[in-house]
Amino acid sequence: MASEPEVTKGQAMESLVGHLLVATPGLRDPNFERTVVLLVAHEDGGALGVVLNRATEVPVAEVLGAWGGMASEPAVVFEGGPVQPEAAICLARVRSGAGEMRGFSRVEGTIGTVDLSSDPDAMRDELVEVRVFAGYAGWSPGQLEDEIATGSWLTFKALPSDAFTERPDDLWSMVLRRQGGMYAAVALYPSDPTLN
Repeated sequence: MASEPEVTKGQAMESLVGHLLVATPGLRDPNFERTVVLLVAHEDGGALGVVLNRATEVPVAEVLGAWGGMASEPAVVFEGGPVQPEAAICLARVRSGAGEMRGFSRVEGTIGTVDLSSDPDAMRDELVEVRVFAGYAGWSPGQLEDEIATGSWLTFKALPSDAFTERPDDLWSMVLRRQGGMYAAVALYPSDPTLN
């Protein structure tokens, strides 16, 4: 079920940490066209998330050594967004019931971020899977709220598997289809409507 927050332009909204931002077909910015973003921070100072459906061909093991063995398939680095593409953000899913763990910051439920300077072997027993993102998507105070209010993004509660899907290219349509109704119809919208 969709969780569309009520917001008007410039108005603050409840935190969307742990929610997905799904680009609407009208969002034509090449950085975000047909993307699904997981918000990992949303505060008065702005918002930060990672694009979940833009895999590169660079293996995680090639750039982060031992972390590559823990990366979920496809075990490649993902383009997390246009901000600081040289910076790496690592999402991880911990085992259900896992307690506090050094180097892990919980985002929502079993999902959180991992400090990549931590020893992966010391965390191996608690981490189910990881995904590494180069760069991130960021919004200044009020910017994301304005973009949602003007119809650039749909917001939905994330499932734990969304961040680690083996089929990232299909995530945009999968998320929309599972909402049902008109959202499922949007999933069929062609990437280039002029070819329809």
